[in-house]
Amino acid sequence: MKFVIPEMIPALPEIFVFSMACAILVIDLFLSERLRAVSYWLTQATLVGAAVLTLKLAAVAPMFTFSGMFVADSLADLLKLGTYAITFFVFAYSRDYLRDRGMYRGEYFVLGLFGVVGVMVMASASHFLTLYLGLELMSLSLYAMIAFQRNSGTATEAAMKYFVLGAIASGMLLYGMSMIYGATGSLEIAAVSRAIGKMSPDNIILIFGLVFVIAGLAFKVGAVPFHMWVPDVYHGAPTAVALYVGTAPKLAAFALFLRLLVGGLEPLAGSWQSMLIIITVLSMAIGNIIAIAQDNIKRMLAYSSISHMGFFLLGILSVEPNGYSSSLFYILVYAVMSAGAFGMIILLSRSGFEAERLEDFKGLNQRSPWYAFLMMLLMLSMAGVPPTVGFYAKLLVIQSVIKVGMIPLAVVAVLFAVIGAYYYLRVIKLMYFDDATEKTPIRAGRDVQVLLGINALVLVGVLPWVGIIMELCRQAIKTLV
Repeated sequence: MKFVIPEMIPALPEIFVFSMACAILVIDLFLSERLRAVSYWLTQATLVGAAVLTLKLAAVAPMFTFSGMFVADSLADLLKLGTYAITFFVFAYSRDYLRDRGMYRGEYFVLGLFGVVGVMVMASASHFLTLYLGLELMSLSLYAMIAFQRNSGTATEAAMKYFVLGAIASGMLLYGMSMIYGATGSLEIAAVSRAIGKMSPDNIILIFGLVFVIAGLAFKVGAVPFHMWVPDVYHGAPTAVALYVGTAPKLAAFALFLRLLVGGLEPLAGSWQSMLIIITVLSMAIGNIIAIAQDNIKRMLAYSSISHMGFFLLGILSVEPNGYSSSLFYILVYAVMSAGAFGMIILLSRSGFEAERLEDFKGLNQRSPWYAFLMMLLMLSMAGVPPTVGFYAKLLVIQSVIKVGMIPLAVVAVLFAVIGAYYYLRVIKLMYFDDATEKTPIRAGRDVQVLLGINALVLVGVLPWVGIIMELCRQAIKTLV
């Protein structure tokens, strides 16, 4: 008797993570406070097990299952592996923070795993309904995680804002999908692409549907003018949750854009390209300029995230495979940088003190030259300063728009990259040239120290293998286009 039918084999990683999340939820009910770490270690073991399963089942050619609603291909495998790795670091950084604030409960890790399942489902979606189910599973997990600190009015307010605006954006996305379904008669992404290819690109129903889809997608990545929730959520959520929000969901956003716009709506590229150009320029401009005025580092990183989403979209709007692979590389690098930056904020925080103001980083070099060096690497990479991998990520997406003749857009991107460097370099100035106002010793678990060091150093150490990583990204994109 076979316990796993062949149709379910491509989805085994999703089934495994979802099953383990349910098991951890039940196991946590019977754990005393002293044994609470069991939930944490089971969660990390789940991510490692999922990575092993994904590698074992790595698709040589795309495999479709569940009546064509789910696909296992190289793109999905790469996004899933990236999600496991980033989430592993996120949970490791969060452990001490949660324990110090009385939030060290299994629910945080269970919600995080459900969010990971949502990302995985989106990465493997080949149907509008699958995409939407993955998106809502991830979104509902995020809403609950943001409100996790129940005695915090700021966190509750942030969760309510995100929930209300997120519901509106999900409705817009669903409405756009329904209009496209009405015009094409199918919800399967490949069938939609074939149907649109036979229709006039000026079809009014398709264009209206496309507008709603783009609006929904822009909200999910936090791009202008649908960015209002980003600074409030990053600021109001507990730092451990802001760390999660700023990393794994960004990979989901890439899957959402690629599966929808490239996999299904590429015949309408002439229409959505012009929309994305406006969104991209506004995101780079508003994100970088408003970040300069922030004195709270979490809000600064929120506006920084908006600007980075603008750079990420450069590769998508180039409408060619090299641009898509550049965007994939960019979003992977951004997730690593974001994890490290929030990890440093958590490292400097302690019970009763949140190191979320820029002045809290004053004189960090005097307190710990090693941590100041790691934070400097993270800030230089976010600013796109060579020889960090952040520089190559920006260079590749800008090159992708130059190759398709969008020279003015490339010039604008470079200009805003230079403007954005100011607020990253300001953090370095505070760490190295100002006197420390905080004298408390920095304490962290050995595992966090090691992981944070790896997180920051990889931004320089990976340079000899950038070409190999880019080739992996190109191979992943080939399966889609």
